[in-house]
Amino acid sequence: MNELIGRVFSFEKTVFPNSSELFGKLASEGQEPKALMISCADSRIVPEQIMQAQPGDLFVCRNAGNMVPSYATMNGGVSSTVEYAVVALGVRDIIVCGHSDCGAMKALAAPEAPEGMPNVVAWLRHGAAAEYVVSSCSPHLEGAERVRAIALENVIAQIAHLRTHPSVAAAIARGEMALHGWFVDISAGQVLGLDGDTGQFVPLREDTPLPVALHAAQRFARDADLAEAAE
Repeated sequence: MNELIGRVFSFEKTVFPNSSELFGKLASEGQEPKALMISCADSRIVPEQIMQAQPGDLFVCRNAGNMVPSYATMNGGVSSTVEYAVVALGVRDIIVCGHSDCGAMKALAAPEAPEGMPNVVAWLRHGAAAEYVVSSCSPHLEGAERVRAIALENVIAQIAHLRTHPSVAAAIARGEMALHGWFVDISAGQVLGLDGDTGQFVPLREDTPLPVALHAAQRFARDADLAEAAE
């Protein structure tokens, strides 16, 4: 802990002076983050490092298993963060980011619920769909392969939950919102992105188009007859 505390002094003496103009601008003009990233709280995953983001670039929400509870009137930290990012900050890209060797996914994959952690058990229910998809569609998977498959499916499940939030649904309908599903392979140092058209996770590469789970495009549902009449 003393080592971590010591780094605060390094921030004050080195980091801040070298970026004082940026911090001054953020303090006087406020923030305009380019994206909201919902990632796992795992200490090995640092969203700002993965994105090589500067202060002010990224709005981050971290929790066990990168979960996004489906929308409900009951207040929650993730729901409030999503709503604030979209409505107040005008974020138009949301990234749900899972990762390899995730403890939450291991708990989902286990036959028995974790003991002595009732809140964790309740929280993991938000990923139940991912576990069920893997168990139903790929029952042959075991061990690390099963955990990895659940982690990938969990990203897809949380994107589906994200779309139930009114602020996100409205932004999608207006064509102002793109959704992204990422998976960080810790041991390989590789980031995979969900291609919404194929349903596959593919490596992010500089020389290929960025895979997007849901592209920004108007999706306002209309009755065909009424639409023709309006025209």
